[in-house]
This record gives sequence, structure tokens and C-alpha cells, in this order.
Amino acid sequence: MARTSKINLNAILKITGLLLMIEGLFMLSCLGFSAWYSPVSLSSLVLFNPAYDFLPLLVSGIVILIIGWSLWLMNRKLDQNSIGKREGYIIVSAAWVIISLFGAIPFVLSGTTPSYTDAFFETMSGFTTTGASIFTDIEALPAGILFWRSMTHWIGGMGIIVLSLAILPILGIGGMQLFVAEVPGITPDKIHPRITQTAKRLWLIYVALTFAQTLLLILGGMSAFDALCHAFGTMATGGFSTKNDSVAGFSPYIQYIIILFMFLAGVNFSLHYFAIKGKFSKILQNEELRLYSVIILVSALFISLGLIFMQGTPVEKAIRDALFQVVSIVTTTGFVSSDYLLWPFFAWFLIFLLMFTGGCAGSTGGGIKMVRINLLFKNSLLELKRIIHPQAILPVRLNGKSISQEIIFNVLAFFLIYIIIFAFGSLLMSFMGLEFESAVGAVAASLGNIGPGLGTVGPVLNYSQIPDAGKWALAFFMMLGRLELFTVLILLSPTFWKK
Repeated sequence: MARTSKINLNAILKITGLLLMIEGLFMLSCLGFSAWYSPVSLSSLVLFNPAYDFLPLLVSGIVILIIGWSLWLMNRKLDQNSIGKREGYIIVSAAWVIISLFGAIPFVLSGTTPSYTDAFFETMSGFTTTGASIFTDIEALPAGILFWRSMTHWIGGMGIIVLSLAILPILGIGGMQLFVAEVPGITPDKIHPRITQTAKRLWLIYVALTFAQTLLLILGGMSAFDALCHAFGTMATGGFSTKNDSVAGFSPYIQYIIILFMFLAGVNFSLHYFAIKGKFSKILQNEELRLYSVIILVSALFISLGLIFMQGTPVEKAIRDALFQVVSIVTTTGFVSSDYLLWPFFAWFLIFLLMFTGGCAGSTGGGIKMVRINLLFKNSLLELKRIIHPQAILPVRLNGKSISQEIIFNVLAFFLIYIIIFAFGSLLMSFMGLEFESAVGAVAASLGNIGPGLGTVGPVLNYSQIPDAGKWALAFFMMLGRLELFTVLILLSPTFWKK
């Protein structure tokens, strides 16, 4: 019998402590908005009252900081050995569960959610940048809770693990295995030889784009609070809004700004870095970016024509609504400017198909990713040629480079497992009482980290009516999608725990 190899538990606990401290500090940063919009007084320092959120945020943040600091101190004598692959996968998978479990506390203590299940669902939806919500009246939420809700998007967008990598040298251990587990695309792009420098550059780009969008939204008439929350939701491709009707009530200018930044958020962040460095040839030669752009433009064109000629929608509005929803779904952001379920059948069915695409690898978007779709099509077309010319050597190429069979097999396995999980999840949700459209829509939207789905979880509705067991199942699918299946599923393999 194979022996179970030793896992560096101290490293796991110490880094978990670090992540909790980061979460606690971010949570405490929401206190300023709480105090500004609801001036603090003795009467407001209460728990379980949805009108007041200062004390719930304060207590939650301090508790999380204490727990994180305790884990850090108890394991401060961590050795200098690098984190292995297994520790990396365990840390990343466990981190998303743990930060969601603790991140749900303010919702519970403030009384804004009816149960811990709802609070956990909302928090996991935030950190995984899914954007599926259980709130029926978002505008009734206090400002501090609203800001924390949007903050979970922003932290999860670039990844709290990547954030920790920027300061990981203080641990005295390597971070590459965490980066591989957190960014499990085809080939994680390192834009600097040192992984911590890569993380810092990614976050600087992320912060700069967030700041730029916030400023442009303010110039368009948004309040600073709304602008910041929507910038968090956009750059993280999350989709939490501060309004009940999402983005539908804002001006065309604001909607176009959000379209632009959703598109940018769905692009591989290494391409943003190349743009800053003036390496435009690398951008123009990128096949994934071309496919991403073509799918968005062609889909938006067909839908806008359908809206114009089949529903009589004014041309500008038809183009804007079609482009907004296509970009929102493809990038897995989930903001809503129009109820696509009221569109012609072919249009909303196309939207459903786009739920199985996703942004570019190395972006904050979820889904299957454009690079995998590109490789799937290329390999399928070459397979036809191989049948005709069985002796020919016909490698799949991406950006002019041959792709190994190992990567092709990985892509094929990912796609097959993704579809199996989608089918199983849809069946499971049907057993829980959801009709067909709602079942497939909820699972597709959760697994793809999109948010709005079909039926009772459509763009103008929410997930509040889903049974508790269904919410826990969908939360698991959200995490599966955010970590691109293998990072989580590998933990369920007995082989993972053996030498």
C-alpha cells in the first residue's frame, strides 16, 4: 500500500492566516463608507439590525484579524522549504472556502441576510466573481455592507492568492505553486522572472484600470460610491451592482464605459502589460484576443439586427443593449442593461450558448476560456485532415507555436469534465424542484461565474428562491468554475494524497 506523504501543514496554516489578515483589513476598510452614509452613534452600534452595519463590520473585521494573526503566530517557525504542488492546491482550494465562510459574517451580524446559507452564497458569489445574488432589494442595504459586497468581487477578481504573492517573501517560501494553482490556465503567463514581481505588476495594472474606470464613471454623473462599486464589479468581471435594475437605469455614456472596461477585463492581463511596454506586435498576433473580439462583435451584430427588425428597437439602443449583454456574458461579468429573456428566441438562446465561452486566459473572467475553445476547434479540424492523411504529422499551432499533445489532452479533458458537471448539476437542481430553464441556467451561470441565468434566475430576478441545499451546491459550482475544475477536483482523487 502506498504511504501517505507528509504535507507541510504549517505552511498551509500560516498562509491561511495571512489571507485571513488581508481579508480582515479589507473588511475594516469598509467602515469609512458605513460611517459616512450612516453617522455612528450609540443607538447605531447594534447587531442584527439591517439599517446599521458599522458594528457588524467592525466586529467581523477584528475577529478575522485575530484568527488570522493567531494562525500566523502559531506557525511562525515555518521552515524555508518551498511549497509543493499539493500544498499549493490545498491552500488555494481551502482559501476560497475559508475566506467565504468568514466573509459571510458581516451579512449575518447585520441581519441583512435571513440565514447563514444566504450569507455564504452571496459571499462565495462575490469572491468567485459570479455575481449571483439572493438580495431582492439591493438599494435597501446599508452602504458599508454594499461596499463589502463589491469588495469581495475586487479581491477575488485578481485573486487573493496573487495578492498574497506580492508580499510572500516575508514568509520565506516560494510562491510559484500557489500561482499555478490560482491561475490554472493553459500556460500561466509570467511577465517577470520572479513570481512576486509578476503578481505586483498584475495588481498595479488591475488597480490602474479600476481607478481609470472609477474616474470616467464619476465624470458621467455617477456618485463616487456607485462608481467605485461598479468599477470593482467590472474589473473583477463580477457584476454586483448597487442598484436593483443593475446598470439599466444609467445613461448610455456610463453603459458604454462599462462595456469598454468589461472588454478590457476579459483580456489576458499580460497583453495589458505588453501594451504599456509598447509591444503591440504581441497583441496583434494573439489569436485568442482575435477570437474573443470576433465572437463578441459577430454575436452583438446578429442580436442587434434581430432587435431592430423583429422588435422595432431604435438602432442605437439595439446596438448598445446587444453589445452590452454580449460583452457582459462572454466576459462572465453579469451586469444587466436589458432583460434578454424578452428578446427574440434566437437572441436569448445565443446568449445562453455564450455562457459556455468565457474571457481570455489570464483575465479576471471565468468560463471555459477562449484559448481552450480555439484549441478545440483547431484540433477538431486537424482530426479531419488526419483521417484523410493518417501518416501526416499535423501539430496544433497557437500563435505560430506548436502545442504539445499533453496540453491538447488537458483541454479535451477539461471540456468533457465541464460538460459532465454542467449536466449533473442541472439534473441535481431539477431534483430540487427547479424547472428545466432555471436548472440549466443556474448551473451554467454558476459554473461559468456569470451570475444571471435563465428562467427564475434570469437577468431581472435572483437566486433567493433556490432551496438551501441548492445554494450550497451552486456555491460549490462557483468555486469549481473560479479555479477551473482541476484545482478543486484533484483534491478528491486518492492519488493526490499518496506518494
